[in-house]
Amino acid sequence: MKKSHNLAFGQTIRELRKAKNLSQEALAFDAGFDRTYISLLELGTKSPTLDTIMALCRALDIEFAQLALRVQALVREEHD
Repeated sequence: MKKSHNLAFGQTIRELRKAKNLSQEALAFDAGFDRTYISLLELGTKSPTLDTIMALCRALDIEFAQLALRVQALVREEHD
């Protein structure tokens, strides 16, 4: 089965979070969410709103466009 956009988004968030040595709890605190919500996003079971994406970008210190390109690259990988 092909990777969904939510799975690609979650994988990207997890990779960025780990690269910054942040726990899910620390990222959740920085972005203003509950740790369980970060877990659900990383697992691809929740679809984030634009407000959520922007809060995560701020917390991870990444531009929205950079995040979108990373997610798009993962989706393309799965389709190739």
